[in-house]
Amino acid sequence: MTEDAPTWARRIRAMREARGWSQPKAVEEMRSHSSDELPSAEHLLRRWKAWERGENKPSDFYASIVAATLGTVTAALFPPPTRPGNDLDLVNATGMDTLEIVSHLHRSDVNDATLEAVRITVDKLCSEYSRLPAKDLIGEGRQWLRRLVEMQEQRLTFRQRRETLELAGWLALLVGCLEYDLGDRRRAESTRRSALSLGKEVGSNGILGWAHEMQAWFALTSGNYRGVISAAAAGQQAAGNHSVAVQLIAQEAKAWARMGRTEEMRNALERGRLVLDGMPYPENIENHFVVDPSKYDFYVMDCYRHVGENRMARELSEEVIRASKDFNGFERWPMRIAEAQVTLGVVAAREGDLEEAVTHGRRALSGDRKSLPSLTMVAQDLSQVLGERYRGEPEADAYVEQLKALRPDV
Repeated sequence: MTEDAPTWARRIRAMREARGWSQPKAVEEMRSHSSDELPSAEHLLRRWKAWERGENKPSDFYASIVAATLGTVTAALFPPPTRPGNDLDLVNATGMDTLEIVSHLHRSDVNDATLEAVRITVDKLCSEYSRLPAKDLIGEGRQWLRRLVEMQEQRLTFRQRRETLELAGWLALLVGCLEYDLGDRRRAESTRRSALSLGKEVGSNGILGWAHEMQAWFALTSGNYRGVISAAAAGQQAAGNHSVAVQLIAQEAKAWARMGRTEEMRNALERGRLVLDGMPYPENIENHFVVDPSKYDFYVMDCYRHVGENRMARELSEEVIRASKDFNGFERWPMRIAEAQVTLGVVAAREGDLEEAVTHGRRALSGDRKSLPSLTMVAQDLSQVLGERYRGEPEADAYVEQLKALRPDV
């Protein structure tokens, strides 16, 4: 296989090797992931070798089988040629800038064009969650949430009132996430409950599911793993066919991993993979409240790191870093990259390379965009390995102190 082989070809090989499989073994495993009878082993082996060399791409039929065999989502291994993003320009899409939208919101009658402009604004804010520092985004989020609440005093049709309440629900979720990122758990929980109430009022499966997902997230980062399982179960029931169901299953898998229940973890991951594989590719993968296929590998990475499957954790972390950057190297999902850096650090520490472990750990803590509860939870995995294997080593002790300075209560 050459270095200029397609990404999917290089990854097929990397994922196979991370599992310690030979090519014949991979072909044998394919059969357990197909309900149809497959050709002879010799025929499939020729195909597999050609796929790894990048000579031809698997057909749709084989793509889903290969992805299932390697334990990932089809669209994560074989993404569309160009990944959709949030390219909507507010002025071009609506003819209004933010100042004009606010002016229209203060009128007694609000037209549909104004509501569409607000919808685009909310989508934009939710899409900026992964990149902008929480302290920079939270003010704007609260400001727009306040405007939507004030709109309820105006003359609106039933449809307009429902839509504004739904948009307020999504903004409440966003603000709650930002509050938790900044370490304000009490306010985040209050905002989460407000979003849950709005979700019930408008009957939004997505808002209800994400409100439960936030509860599961809060529980996970607090070490309340039974609470994660409970919140994830309630959220999956409320989520319907919204993609948040996949993230709820992922939180469940993370909890099982931390409880040492590896079989339950694997069952949850496979369940989540099947659910996500059956969903259409999202229109806007930048929106925080949309689960894109590449995020599945991020979930699995966390679980494999925690249960000590180092080769798989390394392969997945490298893929998370690659998939989280655009063609120009711009970091689209810096928080995913940070957790992947921690994973690389944990693997390096387990393999005896202290310098590389600390280097990755410091990179993870250096970014401007952080979710303090999530990052410190994950970084504790590295801190624990360093404490167990390198206690007294200046580099290891310095990293642990840096982590404590980031969040003194860990």
